[in-house]
Amino acid sequence: MAVLLEEIVQSVELWLSLLRRRKAEQYVDPNLDPVLLVPGVAGSIMKAVDSGNGKEERVWVRILGADYKCRSKLWSRFDPSTGKTVSLDPNSTIVVPEDRFGLYAIDLLDPDLIIGRDCVYYYHDMIVELIKWGFQEGKTLFGFGYDFRQSNRLPETLERLAAKLELAYNASGGKKISIISHSMGGLLVKCFMSLHSNIFEKYVKNWIAIAAPFQGAPGYVTSTFLNGMSFVEGWEQNFFISKWSMHQLLIECPSIYELMGCLDFHWQHIPVLEIWREKQDSDGNSHLILESYSPEESIEIFKEALSSNTVNYDGESIPLPFNLEILKWANETREVLSSAKVPSQVKFYNIYGTNLETPHSVCYLPCSYGSEETPVTDLQELPFCQPSYVCVDGDGTVPTESAKADGLNAEARIGVPGEHRGILCDHHVFRILKHWLKADSDPYYNPVNDYVILPTAFEMESHKEKGLQVTSLKEEWEIISEDQVNQDNMADTKPMVSSISVSQVGDNHSPRAEACATVIVHPQNEGKQHVELNAVSVSVDA
Repeated sequence: MAVLLEEIVQSVELWLSLLRRRKAEQYVDPNLDPVLLVPGVAGSIMKAVDSGNGKEERVWVRILGADYKCRSKLWSRFDPSTGKTVSLDPNSTIVVPEDRFGLYAIDLLDPDLIIGRDCVYYYHDMIVELIKWGFQEGKTLFGFGYDFRQSNRLPETLERLAAKLELAYNASGGKKISIISHSMGGLLVKCFMSLHSNIFEKYVKNWIAIAAPFQGAPGYVTSTFLNGMSFVEGWEQNFFISKWSMHQLLIECPSIYELMGCLDFHWQHIPVLEIWREKQDSDGNSHLILESYSPEESIEIFKEALSSNTVNYDGESIPLPFNLEILKWANETREVLSSAKVPSQVKFYNIYGTNLETPHSVCYLPCSYGSEETPVTDLQELPFCQPSYVCVDGDGTVPTESAKADGLNAEARIGVPGEHRGILCDHHVFRILKHWLKADSDPYYNPVNDYVILPTAFEMESHKEKGLQVTSLKEEWEIISEDQVNQDNMADTKPMVSSISVSQVGDNHSPRAEACATVIVHPQNEGKQHVELNAVSVSVDA
């Protein structure tokens, strides 16, 4: 019964807001500080530019032809002299589009997809929400996309980030910026803060890290090195990049090596790599043994498992083993990250995901989930085996333990139940961001349409009568607006009266109930308009 009355009240409140709605326009709050959104791994649209004719084509993310474009344009080799991974195609350069002040590249990752799918959304929901709060693209809202294959401390990327911060600072009239990073984007921002602290302090007011793998994502990365990964689940996998093609791409990506579990972090439970293997004793008898390797010991397993890994590119066989040069570079990146400190004038906040089983240790059972009769005999078989996981609490990708351990002076650390990518659409996260960005407003104020709806009275009473439960409700609102009404016509204007009725069919779980209401809208007088709701509901007394 109370539910029926609640439905009536909600309907009237929605109707009141529609009653006052004028032509839709974007609300811009001139008092807001600018925001820069920084995505994580695979979170930016990337295009290949032909060096001969300058033609551009999107290579990440795309659905149709995705696997071929990945192999032909994104497969790369690491150059230890520069720390950059360079595409195998000598005639292509990978760029990130700057349309919409960088927001285009991190919004919908495949804008051509006719049917919207969560798998190609990134910051879309958050961008929509920020605009509702009064942020304006190019004035107070910006995006920073980047080539996710590269190291988080690649000078070229950090120079672009410095330029984007300066752009946002100047475009907003000299206001300092709030950075919102997601996932690996947190490592990128932390590297920048460590290596360019003076620029960071000059332009940044707040840094909010969401789901950042500050101490790595050990389970996620271990299985990535040995088996690759899928960014798309379900039927879309048939149209996207194959797991094998992605595997070959990521083996040469410094960014992935920088996501390995931190060796000197004091894990509650050390992440390990476990493999069921067959061993022979001195008598020649075979035994099954579960071998366990620490993160440091796992390096030798990666080396052996990928020692014969090759790809065929343009008719040439190219070896792609586990890259020790990249590992060396990544270890140096970890030193940069560990030395980072938040400047005294900057506030740092950390939001991390919880309540989902998150891979931590990886175990290779005999024969792809098989039986103890067919164990792993050759480590080079591992890329063709299916792993199982020992999970811990986290967001499904990054363990909570890693995301919380930022090693920085934080204003607040807040855990939010949610999935690694999905947390960017979480309304609890939106509410937290709105508070930290000082975008809160009067809950009764609609700045777009410039009116206020104030509740002025509320009465509710309930009694039983002849086996029936009777509940009556009276609520009143006052709409305050600057709309000008011709006072000469007010005398001829009468209150507008409408009725609403709702019914509920009874069943074994709830009794039959009915509710009806009358809504009276009085004429506007001196910028005020009075609205009354009188409702009554009747249900069989259980």
